[in-house]
Amino acid sequence: MSSDSNLIEILAEQESRLVFPAFDETVALAVGLKLVDIARRDNAPVIINIRTPDRVLFHAAMPGSSPDNDHWARRKSNVTLRFHKASMRIGEALRLKGREPSPDIGLDPLDYASHGGSFPARVAGTGVVAAITVSGLASREDHDMIVAAIEDYLAAL
Repeated sequence: MSSDSNLIEILAEQESRLVFPAFDETVALAVGLKLVDIARRDNAPVIINIRTPDRVLFHAAMPGSSPDNDHWARRKSNVTLRFHKASMRIGEALRLKGREPSPDIGLDPLDYASHGGSFPARVAGTGVVAAITVSGLASREDHDMIVAAIEDYLAAL
């Protein structure tokens, strides 16, 4: 990633560029398996979770991950599903305003985490239908892993 001054623009560009023509259980499985391959290659102790607002479409816990990673994934994906933006983008926007998820802005930190690692599954002509989430590495590494998997998936279409 780049400096703080243009990080939000980079994240917004990724969101506008990484759009799926369709997204269903089959696509969630394909993207999830790409993430598993990346995690295996890098020996990344992560969990991978792809979900809609009310349903898990894919979940994998890699060696070395912990139950705490599942809780972080839920909180990060809640941010993505609420704002239809990458959790890292929301976190950076809040940070630049000197804010963080808190009840005074309607975000209980037990339910929302604005750290990198959840990315919107946006469908052309429809909008955001799911959140693709990785938890277990540093925020930017979680985020970058998702971006790499989506880029790989879309390039193969």
